[in-house]
Amino acid sequence: MNDNAIMIDTKDGHELAVYAKGNSSKPALIFLHGGPGGHINEKCFDFFNLDDWFVIAFDQRGTGQSKPFASLENNTPFHAVEDIELIRKYFNVESWTVFGGSYGSTLALLYAIKHPKRVEDLILRGIFLGRQADIDWLYQEGASFFYPIEHEKFKEPISRDEQSNLIDAYYKIFLSKDESKKIKAAKAWADWEGSLIHLIPDKESIKEEVSQNDISLALLECHFFANTMFWDEDNYILNRISMIQDIPTVIVHGRYDVDCRLSSAYELKSNMNHAELIIAEASGHSPYEENTFNSLQQTMVKLSENKQQ
Repeated sequence: MNDNAIMIDTKDGHELAVYAKGNSSKPALIFLHGGPGGHINEKCFDFFNLDDWFVIAFDQRGTGQSKPFASLENNTPFHAVEDIELIRKYFNVESWTVFGGSYGSTLALLYAIKHPKRVEDLILRGIFLGRQADIDWLYQEGASFFYPIEHEKFKEPISRDEQSNLIDAYYKIFLSKDESKKIKAAKAWADWEGSLIHLIPDKESIKEEVSQNDISLALLECHFFANTMFWDEDNYILNRISMIQDIPTVIVHGRYDVDCRLSSAYELKSNMNHAELIIAEASGHSPYEENTFNSLQQTMVKLSENKQQ
């Protein structure tokens, strides 16, 4: 992202890089990026007609231009929820639309559970409910059935006797003092994640050199997942869905999303009273694949029209 970030102090050791675009007289929307450990870029605003929306986005703790970079201190989904509230108050927004994809969908749901009166609508993509089964599918066994060669590369930094729990084994590396080993592990982690995103793998998107985004993605994903999302029960979100089941919700999910399973989106939709599930055919996990992108854009046009009536 560019240097036009507004820096907001959380008062507990972090500064958030916040970006605002669009028409401030129009309905407000908060955009939540994925990961954990992703970041905001210019493409994040392409889902919206900025004449019709006031779009606010931010680099979550430890990512992008937020400071300090790749910090694990005071960094959990619950901290992110309060960061969203801090941003809402900064912009003097009473309530808004919450738009999140992948881990951003997890965070959007968690925010809605904690602050339901602040959420007018939920627009969710690539549902990740943060359960142990969701984590195991992605890293241990499941997605590996579709990408066995790539998964073998993912396992390479881990000794054979530790491969029965890859998350914990990676976490040991990331918490160690061996910087060289940590960099190699971050690259392997990010390459595995990157290999799953598209319906047709985009091999050119995986670079030889490790990037800052690779580091934050690997470190924060592993941190969150090794600590079981920092919540005290496995099905945290669905166990509290009654608190938000009447919030109007649109869910867009790629039919062939190997990263986050379509069954999770269906399960979420089935537990909500006013949710629409749009299955994007011939699509994987990326929000920028044609059918998913078009579905999200059309959803936002329709929602904007409804708000103008």
